[in-house]
Amino acid sequence: MRFLSYTLLFAITCGPLAAADAKTKTTERLDESAALFGEIMGTPDRSIPQDLLEKAHCIVLVPDLKKAAFAVGGKYGRGFALCRAAGGTGWGPPAGIRIEGGSIGFQIGVSSSDVVMLVMNQRGMEKLSSSKFTIGADANAAAGPVGRNASAQTDAFMHAEILSWSRSKGLFAGVSLDGATLRNDLDENEILYGQRWTSKQILGSGAKMPDAALKLVASLNKHSMKESK
Repeated sequence: MRFLSYTLLFAITCGPLAAADAKTKTTERLDESAALFGEIMGTPDRSIPQDLLEKAHCIVLVPDLKKAAFAVGGKYGRGFALCRAAGGTGWGPPAGIRIEGGSIGFQIGVSSSDVVMLVMNQRGMEKLSSSKFTIGADANAAAGPVGRNASAQTDAFMHAEILSWSRSKGLFAGVSLDGATLRNDLDENEILYGQRWTSKQILGSGAKMPDAALKLVASLNKHSMKESK
């Protein structure tokens, strides 16, 4: 009985604390994603080309992707996917995503990296809205070009469903993410929306924007707002 009482007391006192800590971490990840995008776009000569941003249907931001020490080539990270809101001007609410595995490029000796992906067409958006998909196998992908004057008109860029970049030790460059798997982060979505919604239920659905995501969406709109027609 005493053990049960202690267990119940622990659940009552620590449950809300754990939930609050998880919510704080989610907010921090959203803020880190906003900072990541703002810093990348703040240096036009070493940023994502503006014309690609204008064409993108969705964006994926994964701050601080980790290189796993326990598996050769293993990677793991959590971030967010956002797609254009109805009308195609600003950006809609974020869906939590997890990225796992794959031979994601790291500089020698670097154990973490920030990752950015642009989803360039409707087919790519459909893959992003699925429960999980593997880059390279389920979706065509290419390492993205860098800089305001970089040509985005090559066949590789024009036919890719996903373009990807990474930043490590201040270096921002296109990177291949072939073999990496993206899946829904239902835990993150529950924190943001109070429901274990899937990416499909959030992206492009008109879901209410979480307050914690306002900074991220403001950063995206600042640098990649489409002109309404």
